Amino acid sequence: MHRLVVFVVPVFALLMACEFAWGWLKRRNTYRFSDTLGSLSQGLLSQALAVCTQLFQIGLYAMVYPAVAIWTRPSFWDSALGWILAVVLFDFFDYWLHRAGHESAVFWAAHSVHHQSQQFNFSTALRQESTVAFLGWAFYLPMAVVGVPPEQFGLAGLIVLVYQFWIHTEHIGKLGWFDRVFSSPSNHRVHHAVNDGYVDRNYGGMLVIWDRMFGTFAEETERCVYGTRKALASFDPLRAILGPYAPLLRDAWHTRRWQDKIAVWFKPPGWRPADVAARFPEAPFSLEEAMRIHDPQLTRPQVASAALHFACWVGVTLAFLWRADDLAFQIGLALLALAVGGFWSIGAVLDSKLRLRWAWVAQAALLAVSAVLLSS
Repeated sequence: MHRLVVFVVPVFALLMACEFAWGWLKRRNTYRFSDTLGSLSQGLLSQALAVCTQLFQIGLYAMVYPAVAIWTRPSFWDSALGWILAVVLFDFFDYWLHRAGHESAVFWAAHSVHHQSQQFNFSTALRQESTVAFLGWAFYLPMAVVGVPPEQFGLAGLIVLVYQFWIHTEHIGKLGWFDRVFSSPSNHRVHHAVNDGYVDRNYGGMLVIWDRMFGTFAEETERCVYGTRKALASFDPLRAILGPYAPLLRDAWHTRRWQDKIAVWFKPPGWRPADVAARFPEAPFSLEEAMRIHDPQLTRPQVASAALHFACWVGVTLAFLWRADDLAFQIGLALLALAVGGFWSIGAVLDSKLRLRWAWVAQAALLAVSAVLLSS
């Protein structure tokens, strides 16, 4: 499965290049250098983490399957109808996981990584979460009960995930009847927007009919403003992944009632106990403030350094994915830690918080150790 990702990456890169070229020709570019590197860094880190967390990716599903499956008929699941049903089932349960990712604070803390970009383009599609798998695996267990084989479950998930790549674009308008049945660019722009009328809408991965059935559909009627209501304002990958948990930990620690210490994690995002809301007040959401783009001005050496080091870590991560099944678990963890350090250094340069000389020293050491581990 990991090697399949390696084959798909060049296709995604070509499609991003085509989208950028189209935007440049139409004088409507939707890419920014720092934002794109930030999003792609998150995607690569999520794939590297997936290598080290197979238990949550598909392991638990495979462990439970033999004990609970009630329709284990290979002749059916190998048929065209079986494959269609597996994909539809995955999309259905993914709708509920995705919905939980917006309506429960701890799930939102994990999922919000995907929404942090203030741009909306193909690179945003690759800005995948790293920690959702730890929380979301249970949502798919009904598929094991029905009898979907583990391998087919994994491929159905990949199909649903890959489908969603093309709907992350501003260059495709409304598509008529297609928008009423399937997730489309118009529907998904709404999902990524922070406008009042768009928040927590259009969760469907492949099919938007789930949203229409369960009352979470909204049509695109006004310009979308992208990002999160509490802007990340950073290209630090660790801050992007771990930062959303910090307010939950703070409120759970300071609130007096034990019920509230638990409720903080499961109530909708933004809910706060009255005592900590009074003690640590927060400014209300402002759409005008959300429209301010975080884009520190970079020098040419900073741009060149970030681009070169990012290219190096793309190579390291793809090599890691290619060799994932042959590497010891400890080696995989070490490579993951090194990748985190490498992408953190790139983010610090993009935020102008790390001098280039120290970035080059850090990257040289991290890349050298990675090369040794990959050659072992």
